[in-house]
Amino acid sequence: MSENAFLSSKWIWNGGEICENSYAEFCEKINFNGENTVLRISVRGDYTLFINGKFVECNQYADFEHFKIYDEINISESLKAGENRICFLVWYFGKSGMRYNTPNPGLIYEILQNGSVIAFSSEKTPSRKSRAYENGFERKISNQLGYSFSYDATLEDGWLTADSEGFTESTVLDGTKEITARKTEKLMYSALVRGVMSETEGSYLFDLGEEIVGLPTFRIRSDSEQTINVAYGEILANGHVKRKIHNRDFSFDYKCKKGENEFTSHMLRFACRYIEVTSEAPIDIEYVGIIPQYYPVVAKKTGFQNPLDGKIYEICLNTLRLSMMEHYVDCPWREQCLYAFDARNQMLSGYSAFVGGNREYVRANLQLISKDNRADKLLSICFPSAENLTIPSFSLYYIIAVNEYLVSTGDLSLGEEVIEKIESILSVFIGNMKDGLVLRMTDECHWNFYDWSKYCSSSNDAPRGEADAIINSIAVMALEAYLDICRLISRRSRYEKSLIDSIRKCARERFYNPEKGIFFMYDINEDPTELVNALAVLSGVAEGETAKGICEKLASGSLESCSLSMKVFKYDALLKINPDYKDAVLDEIRKTYKIMLDAGSTTVWEEISGPDAFDKAGSLCHGWSAVPIHFYHKLGLVR
Repeated sequence: MSENAFLSSKWIWNGGEICENSYAEFCEKINFNGENTVLRISVRGDYTLFINGKFVECNQYADFEHFKIYDEINISESLKAGENRICFLVWYFGKSGMRYNTPNPGLIYEILQNGSVIAFSSEKTPSRKSRAYENGFERKISNQLGYSFSYDATLEDGWLTADSEGFTESTVLDGTKEITARKTEKLMYSALVRGVMSETEGSYLFDLGEEIVGLPTFRIRSDSEQTINVAYGEILANGHVKRKIHNRDFSFDYKCKKGENEFTSHMLRFACRYIEVTSEAPIDIEYVGIIPQYYPVVAKKTGFQNPLDGKIYEICLNTLRLSMMEHYVDCPWREQCLYAFDARNQMLSGYSAFVGGNREYVRANLQLISKDNRADKLLSICFPSAENLTIPSFSLYYIIAVNEYLVSTGDLSLGEEVIEKIESILSVFIGNMKDGLVLRMTDECHWNFYDWSKYCSSSNDAPRGEADAIINSIAVMALEAYLDICRLISRRSRYEKSLIDSIRKCARERFYNPEKGIFFMYDINEDPTELVNALAVLSGVAEGETAKGICEKLASGSLESCSLSMKVFKYDALLKINPDYKDAVLDEIRKTYKIMLDAGSTTVWEEISGPDAFDKAGSLCHGWSAVPIHFYHKLGLVR
């Protein structure tokens, strides 16, 4: 952060009542005579920047009130000689959700020329509520994505290029001045992808040809004022986009003015293959499509002896790229959330796939996660989030991910920065032990989730407050990662290796069935699962001949299968015990991912059942399933 940033600036919002899902407009004027001109901006919500009526930049970095991030944008090339009109459209989400934490609205900015501040946000900044966007619009896309929007082009009044009615002085709000510069790159844009149109009565369907993430845009002509609905999705049902799935509604509304209509949504991203426009009366369409957004990474050059491996690698790589926004996202279509476990899988693959291992981006994600500050010391379900929900096991995976980052990059500074957070997390699990074992969490906000597979997906299938094999295996792995981190950063650890050995011994005695040679989730003989036994092997809870016997069963496919995201543990367990399991790992990867290729997918799915998963709401692009990249490199298949 610049020590002199925002010294004169104030957090502002338009006057009047504040409501959820609202849009505010702000204007600033500056003169330009060729000087180097920079804008610094941060908002509570999201923003779009226009200069002299033209789009320049958008998208606030996801952050917290106590960890605010600002963008520094060189706007020199967007300016003209003389007076320039700089406009900010700011979207305030209102009710915080799973991917944002914005209890209050706000905009703060300053403009510098040759290093000197020439303009800044204050009560004198003209502002108003947006006229074209419907403030308080109540439709939600999904619980994770939050609100959609409704835009009325008949109310446009040219505010981006000229003074307009309704602007008054802004209201000054409380807010931190301790704002940190973004550590990652801004997203890039590529050329508009126009959908190929097919028409039915009252509906126009557009096929983008593949999964794309970016800004929805269109140019159409309407002979009358009318409202159109723009829906999007990954699949079709009966020739139409599946707009509504349970309580989700993947669409926005747009009221056309008579004549030409051109619109781009810069703050609500689409992730889809199909877009459908439904109109009240016929419209003439020049184009409907998406302006792709992507994080600027460079993929390593690869080659494969087996063409199938090359195709699998390609769709995994495409998925990784589409799942990188301001931070990692799990599912671009339905959620766009940063989860600690999902991101860990994406990081593992990214270390191998991208030149330089994508180090700065990974670090920024791990840092953002560390800024979460729940009262119970666990990590929230995702980041930044205001939901009072946590997946305890994901807090442990975070510790493992930090250690992997230190080892992969050699950047020990992150370990020094987050070590107290890691110790705080571990204290929760160590403080929740009985008879030598870590217990499942008990409160309603604790979702004791491990996997979507049998016995692992819900906290409702076992008593809360009891031990299970999975949480103890992960706790051992996290404690081992913690000891490694302490060694790397030369810090004295709070916990001794004897604690790890004790948990292993107690877990072995409690959950291992010697007659069947297998570990069970609880101390009952439910169907044995791949995930329980893979984690037992990786954690050392299973050892020696026991671990070898378990791997024989893992390789045979005789155990209850884990889901795509958790196969990383199955494959690592097999390769830990015997490198000769390489063929078994590759055979399963090829068989599984060929299903997606045969279905014509350009990305990898959340679950192998594809769109049928989760009661017909399965994602066809999910970052946590791209782990074959990690194993192709680990096994030496990449040339």
